[in-house]
Order: sequence, then C-alpha cells, then structure tokens
Amino acid sequence: MLLLRDATDGPEVFMVERHQGSRFMAGAYVFPGGRVDPDDSDVETFCVGLDDATASARLHLAEGGLAYYVAAIRECFEEAGVLLAYGDDDSLIDTSNHPELGPRIDSLRSALNSRKIGFLDLVRQEGWRLATDHMHYWAHWITPEDSPVRFTTRFFLAAVPSDQAAVHDDAEVTGSAWVTPRAALRKAEREEWAIIFPTLRNLETICDFSTVAEAEAAALERRAIETLQPIILHRDGGIQAVLPGDEGYEEALAAADCAKEDGQ
Repeated sequence: MLLLRDATDGPEVFMVERHQGSRFMAGAYVFPGGRVDPDDSDVETFCVGLDDATASARLHLAEGGLAYYVAAIRECFEEAGVLLAYGDDDSLIDTSNHPELGPRIDSLRSALNSRKIGFLDLVRQEGWRLATDHMHYWAHWITPEDSPVRFTTRFFLAAVPSDQAAVHDDAEVTGSAWVTPRAALRKAEREEWAIIFPTLRNLETICDFSTVAEAEAAALERRAIETLQPIILHRDGGIQAVLPGDEGYEEALAAADCAKEDGQ
C-alpha cells in the first residue's frame, strides 16, 4: 500500500524497513504490505463501496479480487498502525474526535499481531466497515521467472486519515519513515536505503504529484493497469532488471524465449 499524506514539499509516502532476519528482502525499505490470507476472502459484507465482482474486474481476475483490498487494509493496520475503516458515525475512524479510541486501537492491533484474534473476528467484534472505497488500484508486478522467490503483487494507493499516526510494528518491520518519493530515490541512489526494483519504479510514478488529491485523481483515471514482469539481464558482472521500453529488453526477451524452446 502506498500510504500518502500531504506535506510542505509535496506528498510523502510511508515506507517501512523489513527486519534484517526476514527470509526475503531483509533490511529493504518497502511499502507496508504482505500476503493474502484465507480469511481476507470472507468479509465482503463488511466492505464499503466495493464487492468481489467489481474488485475482481478491476484486477482482471475471475474472482477473489476483493481479498487483495482487504489484505492491504489488514497489513497496513498490522505493520503501520493505520486503520482504513468506518466507525459507527459512518466516517473514517477518527481518534482526534474520539481520543478514547487511540489506546483501544493500539491494544487491538497488538492482539492482532500476537495472533490472539483474527482480523475478520476483530472487524465483526468492533463493528468496523472496511474503507475499500478509500483505496485506488495502482500497479501489478510479477517477479522475473528465474527469481528464487516468486510472487505476484498488487499495489494500492490511499490517503492516510489526517488524525492517524503511522508507526511500524517493530517486529516484521523495524524502522519506518515518511519521505517524499524523490528523497527515497536519492537514498537508494546513495545506497543509504536498500530499495528493490518494483518499489523504485512505483516511487518514480508518484514523484510529480503536488498533492495527495492529485495522486488520487490520477489513480481514478488509470483504467487499465499493465502487468509488469521484469526480465533480468546479466551485464558486466552484475544484474539489471528491465521492462518493456528499457534498453536491452527485447534482447533479453528473445534470449528468454530461446531458453524456453531449448528446454522443451
């Protein structure tokens, strides 16, 4: 999830640092997120403004699209402490107007992260309705075919409720920062932060927005989300990920096709 907030120098995005002991992307700075859990598919009645048929059509899936939205909301709550949900008054949960909610939400997050309660049970218990209407589908990436760990990832964009403070969980992620996309790219260039290729490219796509509202408007206009699957080039003793339009992509694609034919 690309969580955005307005700041003096333009929109900032919330990034978290993965635990150094993680099996995958240890120590990398990423957007909050994770895998889709089975329970993420069972909450359609608790989602606002979106059903599975519509979500699946947006994601070009036959079914199960809504689970990605729910997983993104759940992971944001687990990893960043940001809850995209509506309360009893039909507005996004606001701890500034209801200060008693802050400690309770922190306690519920702790219970969720310690697996004392499941997210679906938590939603039912608290009477929350998930703000899937507050999210915008932004990108779809698949890892290169020769990657040792394979995944397909959907990226969403959402504005953080103004009263909520994003705080990393200090478990799966051990650091965090609000940062402008350009500042994050500079940190990667100076090798201060480890940022993988899909994250870099997503940062580049939000660099030129002046406000969060402008980013959201752009997201609403993105009717067709292209699935991006890099190809890995081995050059000068190193590796380089390339996408359609990048120098060397056609060469790499032809080589990959030849390798497939040789393997048949």
